[in-house]
Amino acid sequence: MTALPRVGVGTDVHPVERGRACWLAGLEWPGVDGCAGQSDGDVVAHAIVDAVLSAAGLGDIGGLLGTDDPRWAGASGLAVLDHAREALAAAGWRVGNVSVQLVATDPKLGPRRVEAEAALSGALGAPVTVSGTTTDGLGLTGRGEGRAAIATALVVRTGESDRQSAQVMRGAP
Repeated sequence: MTALPRVGVGTDVHPVERGRACWLAGLEWPGVDGCAGQSDGDVVAHAIVDAVLSAAGLGDIGGLLGTDDPRWAGASGLAVLDHAREALAAAGWRVGNVSVQLVATDPKLGPRRVEAEAALSGALGAPVTVSGTTTDGLGLTGRGEGRAAIATALVVRTGESDRQSAQVMRGAP
């Protein structure tokens, strides 16, 4: 029996932290306040991680990294994506593709969309498409108090599974 592809959805929301470097979609955004968080606060990368882990039945980003694990303090979203890719491979999965949408008033994603897609795709080892939207002034994203991202991922079985996948799930950055 052939294993069917699986789909997962991931979301992430962080408050904006004044004066913090802004990392979104694997890119630094100079002159824009970043998001609070244990790592770099990249809601786009984090939503993708939740989506791919969900699709593969491997839990979520908290289980992958451990929110109290100091090894992940300040880690880049791209490093987290790379680690998620390794965890999937160890469990016998690979990412087919991901679509992710940033919900925010700033930064404007359009001018750097191609660059963001290249960075995210490179870290994940699969095509990632990126889009952006606003909430027309409503809620914490509309008031600029926070940013959110929603991702959908497709994963497929590779036919190979590593018994060491539990160790990969708690590996170092």
